[in-house]
Amino acid sequence: MNLVLTGTSTGIGRALAERLLSRGHRVWGLARSDQSDFTAQHSGTFRASRCNVADWAQIERAASEVAAAWSHVDGVVACAGLQGEVGPASTADPARWSATVRANLDGTFFAFRAFHAQLARASHRAKFVAFSGGGATKARANFSAYAAAKTGVVRLIETLAEELRDQTIDLNAIAPGAITTRLTDEVLALGPEVVGQAEFASAQKQKATGGASLEKALDLVEWLLSPASDGISGRLLAAPWDPWATLGAHATALAATDIYTLRRITPEERGKKF
Repeated sequence: MNLVLTGTSTGIGRALAERLLSRGHRVWGLARSDQSDFTAQHSGTFRASRCNVADWAQIERAASEVAAAWSHVDGVVACAGLQGEVGPASTADPARWSATVRANLDGTFFAFRAFHAQLARASHRAKFVAFSGGGATKARANFSAYAAAKTGVVRLIETLAEELRDQTIDLNAIAPGAITTRLTDEVLALGPEVVGQAEFASAQKQKATGGASLEKALDLVEWLLSPASDGISGRLLAAPWDPWATLGAHATALAATDIYTLRRITPEERGKKF
């Protein structure tokens, strides 16, 4: 397959690129950092564009480079993101707060917008996979920018899936779990005074135990890129906890429900009267 990945210079994005290349796919990686060494290691199968995905002009230019080389794109995975401004929202730097949202939310939308036409040219169901993250399904004190952006990613995916219901493109978001990455190190470096004692303690434990399984998160992305997930769209799937590998058999039934989506809970649903 022809696959475009954002955020391939480090972390989950680089690990995913390595996994997909080992499966024989062609990968085009977008990142702000230079990737010439990695390109040289995978000559002919990995290509790269230097690109800040939060800058529309840059990602549009990268999409043009891909279109000039490939007739179509089979899948796009939006891995790029940053933790950005951390600390109490009441004292957060407004510019850094906004930049955090732009990198995570705009970066996801821009990736979809830039490559939609190329996904639509695939001869089978194309795939768009976005990374959600900590704070998308519950409040996360001191991480308001990151949590708001990642929640926005989930609702964006739901909305795009509704808009593209009649097109042969499946769009989903994944929660990879608490994987130990540079974001974990950032939390530890900032300390409990900035991130809060609970977040700091959680990061310490994650670092000591190794955190959630990176392999399981990569497995989920691979599944979402494969025909096994055809018809599954507009969902948020958690790599460590959801039975995603079995969902293909229930695609039609699942499409008629709001399972694996973000929804408001009413008092009646909790048996309350207030």
